[in-house]
Amino acid sequence: MPFYILRAFFVRDSRMVDPLLNTVNVLPLFVLFLFISLEASASERPNILFIFTDDQSHRTVSSYEDAISWANTPHIDRLAEEGIRFKHAFAGPWCAPSRAMVLTGKYIHGIDGLDFSEYPLIKQDLNRFRMWPETFRKNGYTTAVIGKWHLASDYAHGKVWDHSIIWERLGYEKSGSYFRDQKLRFDGGDFTPVLGHSTDNYTRYAQNFIERDHEQPWMLWLCYDAVHAPFTPADRHAGAYDQAGPIEVPEDIYPPRPTKPKYMRDYAMFEPNEKGEPVDERLGLTLSELTRKYHSGVLSIDEGVKDLMDTLERTGQLESTLVVFTSDQGLAMGHHGMEIKVAPYDDNIRVPFIVRLPGKQSAGRVVESPVNAIDLAPTFFDYAGIELPWEMHGDSLRPLMESRSKEWDRAILQQNFSMAFGDRTDVGLTQPNPNQGIDWWIFLRSGRYKYIATLVPDEIEELYDIEADPRELENLALNPAHRVTLDEMRDRMKTELERKGAKLVGNLPKPRRDWE
Repeated sequence: MPFYILRAFFVRDSRMVDPLLNTVNVLPLFVLFLFISLEASASERPNILFIFTDDQSHRTVSSYEDAISWANTPHIDRLAEEGIRFKHAFAGPWCAPSRAMVLTGKYIHGIDGLDFSEYPLIKQDLNRFRMWPETFRKNGYTTAVIGKWHLASDYAHGKVWDHSIIWERLGYEKSGSYFRDQKLRFDGGDFTPVLGHSTDNYTRYAQNFIERDHEQPWMLWLCYDAVHAPFTPADRHAGAYDQAGPIEVPEDIYPPRPTKPKYMRDYAMFEPNEKGEPVDERLGLTLSELTRKYHSGVLSIDEGVKDLMDTLERTGQLESTLVVFTSDQGLAMGHHGMEIKVAPYDDNIRVPFIVRLPGKQSAGRVVESPVNAIDLAPTFFDYAGIELPWEMHGDSLRPLMESRSKEWDRAILQQNFSMAFGDRTDVGLTQPNPNQGIDWWIFLRSGRYKYIATLVPDEIEELYDIEADPRELENLALNPAHRVTLDEMRDRMKTELERKGAKLVGNLPKPRRDWE
């Protein structure tokens, strides 16, 4: 019960303003009503709109300092203005692990029950691979998932999800392609052909769900497949950035890169054409064409955010809904010679991460502390007042978000084990056929430094000062002057892995130290 209602109750009778009566009679009443008020507040659980894009770098969002100068995302920026923007955020190294991390709240080494040995026909054991929205459903939430799935075909409709509209990434004949001619599964049904651009379709389906007559709080995981390759924009946005410029060519777009691990030294997805312009050999686009097309694909996401926020406002649910906007990972645009994710560098995998709390709490806040997508599940449980169903590796971000003066000195991990999960990561060494030529790696981010261990015997380590060197070009691990910091970060990574139950700690390869 709000204070102004309590005040009105107490002053409506003149006897209640008598000092003596106020002391003797009103105080117990006030305590009673305060208890009722707190109890009522605790029961007001927010709706959760969790927007999860695909391969969207933080550089595509114009409110980020690292954004390209002509990027324009006013509606995503509105979320940042009314909420909290996290400057240094990560999820997984590629699409499927990111989704598994989100649904379990765990790092890859702790995720059991997934088998990618016949990818894309992913196998899973739902007794071991448990998804936290099921717990929300059991505790009175209506749960929904819309969009790209990219895990096993049994996504547990009716057990985990009350409502589902799923696009599986199984190849064109089975499920259609990115962006157009998709075949969707509605509420556990068979594959149904759908016309139109996928981003617009997913937005419309999400609006329809939000507009329902909800009798209990809801949680919607909206998984856009934009802005994944081939980066196809909606027709109305084709060529939107054709006149935009300039396009900065990353300093290390071409090899060699002698201070990086072996797999990175000669990595090359770009070659100069006769005009000297970098050309993506895989897609046949110049860097300028690629970058403009990539950013054009973000515009329908930005419009979708507007439509969703308008729908929340029109239905009177905006101030009772927690809104999260983030991505499964970023994407390099020529950085380190790449047009992929997977690699351990911020330009490959760093994501936008924005949270709008109910009632515009902490509006306009920018948080420097690094965070990870595994922090989302504990945060959702915290705000919903539900106990965690299992031990998670992430932490609730609520204390960080609600205190403007608070920053965390908390280390976060990130891992790439290609297509291995759980106990298959225990060996701690690169398996055959690494994903897109990227060796297994683990990094630890703590404060301004990032430490990267490539899980290959006799390989150099990497250490970067992210504040001074955000492009990660100068490997400080090869400089004896930074040996103390290197040793501290290596030890801290091992401690963090042990604390999170990673059995691979004892199998980490011994790194090479070029100064010894």
